[in-house]
Amino acid sequence: MLTCTTALVVSACSKETNLTQQSSISPTAIAVVQTSPSASPEVGKTEIVAELDITPGNVTASRDGRMFASVHGMRRGPAQLIEIKPGKNNWSTFPNQEWNAKPGSGSNVLNTAHGVAIDSQDRLWVTDHGNWMPDNGKPQQPKLVAFDINTRKQVFRMDFPEEIGPRGGIMQDIAVDAERGFAYIADCGATPAIVVVDINNKTAHRFTNHPSLNAENVDLVVEGQILKFPRPDGSMQNARVPINPITISADGEIIYYGAMNGETLYSVPARLFREKATNAEISQAIKVVGKKPVSDGISTDAEGNHFITNLRDNAIDVLSKDGKLTRLVRDDRFLFPDNVRFGSDSWLYVAVNQLHRSSIFTGKSDVGQPPYLIARVWTGTKGQPGR
Repeated sequence: MLTCTTALVVSACSKETNLTQQSSISPTAIAVVQTSPSASPEVGKTEIVAELDITPGNVTASRDGRMFASVHGMRRGPAQLIEIKPGKNNWSTFPNQEWNAKPGSGSNVLNTAHGVAIDSQDRLWVTDHGNWMPDNGKPQQPKLVAFDINTRKQVFRMDFPEEIGPRGGIMQDIAVDAERGFAYIADCGATPAIVVVDINNKTAHRFTNHPSLNAENVDLVVEGQILKFPRPDGSMQNARVPINPITISADGEIIYYGAMNGETLYSVPARLFREKATNAEISQAIKVVGKKPVSDGISTDAEGNHFITNLRDNAIDVLSKDGKLTRLVRDDRFLFPDNVRFGSDSWLYVAVNQLHRSSIFTGKSDVGQPPYLIARVWTGTKGQPGR
């Protein structure tokens, strides 16, 4: 889920030569077994569950089927965080109107909501990368907030100081481990990083300055067009977006991540982040998992298969636990599949938002055409609802 400024245009980097290759890529199809073939949908079956007049950023779904989404900061609407019900434009602000007031208008306001996830305790986690250049001249620092989806009450808040959420930073996708009390946020800003939040102690630290966090020298192509960002002089240059997709294994022990403009998925033991290992120790433990498409979102199922948005092909791809990259589904309606989250059963929810048609990429006017979509795809596997 991308909100980019020219600060995001970073140099491509070469992969570090000492990274360990975990598995090779093969075109062999992923072995996905449906639990009840006679009763379950066909793997890859796609349903459009909601059509929206506002632009979803990230979507997530609870165990009982409730859907929540951020509203993308590149195409702002009358809300920043919403609950969605099936149908056309059937949404409401969440948790209330106060949190969805005009950005910068108060302390209990979501200024630029992005990453969303629901944990095993029915808490909706939301990253807010703030607003360093608001209209009213009062910068809003980034924060992480959680709401109980049943009571609508705030149950966690951490405002990040500038050393954790620096100017030029963009807090994006999030992976939450409620059992151990940690959250992991991809910062795809000017200094790419993984922000590690100790939920119980309300502390945070950044892991940065590693080549795996940076964009690779590959283009972001959607509808056959190379996407570009504006330079300060108004000219355009090819987009290069660093770390954005981030996910966590079902047991909470492995973090997986990659650059948006990148074709490599990496892994690192979560234990090192929890124990505040040195950057050198963390760097030595990073491994290459396999090949991925240029992507904005990722989710990992209970078996260790990774479901990854494919921006070029309007698709969802799967990197299996044994390193085989295959196609789950391609759909012409998937115009910029931004993020993916598992819901109940084997449904994978997808936010589709035509972000490539927004003015930041066109350099001109926004040519997005509602409806923007929430879809879901049957995977035949089991995931962790909400993440």
